[in-house]
Amino acid sequence: MEFTGAADRIAVMIDADNTRPSYANEVLSEVAKYGDPTIRRVYGDWTNPHLTQWARKLNSLGLRAMHQNAYTSGKNSTDLALVIDAMDLLYDGNVEAFALVTSDSDFTSLAHRLRESGKKVYVLGENKAPESLRNACDKFIDLAVVTDRDDEDTDDDEAEDTPSINLQSALTRAVNAVSDDDGWALLPALGNQLVRTHPSFDARNFAGPGARLSTLVTAQPYLETSGSGNQLLVRLKGAKPAAKTAPKARTRKSQPKKEVAKAAAKTSEKAAEKAAEKAAGKAAAKTSEKAAEKSTEKSAPTSAPASPPEQPVATTTLTRRTRKKPSTPGS
Repeated sequence: MEFTGAADRIAVMIDADNTRPSYANEVLSEVAKYGDPTIRRVYGDWTNPHLTQWARKLNSLGLRAMHQNAYTSGKNSTDLALVIDAMDLLYDGNVEAFALVTSDSDFTSLAHRLRESGKKVYVLGENKAPESLRNACDKFIDLAVVTDRDDEDTDDDEAEDTPSINLQSALTRAVNAVSDDDGWALLPALGNQLVRTHPSFDARNFAGPGARLSTLVTAQPYLETSGSGNQLLVRLKGAKPAAKTAPKARTRKSQPKKEVAKAAAKTSEKAAEKAAEKAAGKAAAKTSEKAAEKSTEKSAPTSAPASPPEQPVATTTLTRRTRKKPSTPGS
């Protein structure tokens, strides 16, 4: 299974008390598939002789030994030191993912806490890892599968407690969850869905060492494929596209047109109402103006008395009277 988080900075935190040193090389190689292991720490009581093999691998693999004394017998103080450092790294914000190399169920709560803070969590453990730890991470990687060998020291009782995945059921559900209307599902989407629902899913557990998801789905008789690589399409054999899909799509497409038409009609109605209101307002204003003028004309004589008419200026005409001179006798 390949992820697209190649740019993620990953803090690799190894619980040396619960992890074999023979897994050291494979651990770093596997983590490198998901990002850049910028922090590489191995936790344990380095005064204990059983960590001698781990001590020999520190320099060759660039690992940093984190020493934690065992204060009392029967108590594993290494787990607490690893948890404290993980929380410090979480709040420092220098990494995007954590790779916890352990099979101890005590780290289940830590995995939950890191995921709740938005960090990717990968757990690399042995086949004896409990189900609680497997399902608390984004991806569980079985170290026995990574090293292409079985765990020799695993007890039969522990192997029986290991949860198994019904491959056909898991693939069928994943295809149905991410398929399109024609029933086809892209291989990357199918792989992501499988990991979300089954964090411990690994194609190598079913198809052998080095197998990929494409190899696994191609070999299943109930699946059919088309294309290749990341463009590989997968669907269930005999799957038929739903006949009602097209009419539903047309109905959905036609609904917006009807809504747009209704909205346009409402808009035009509102515009007409506003225009009518404006016209009515203007007519009312004109009527009131005319009424005001008429009332002004009627009230004008009473309000101011009329001035008396102007008297014409009498012009006297002076008539010159000429006196007649008395006539003399003989004239």
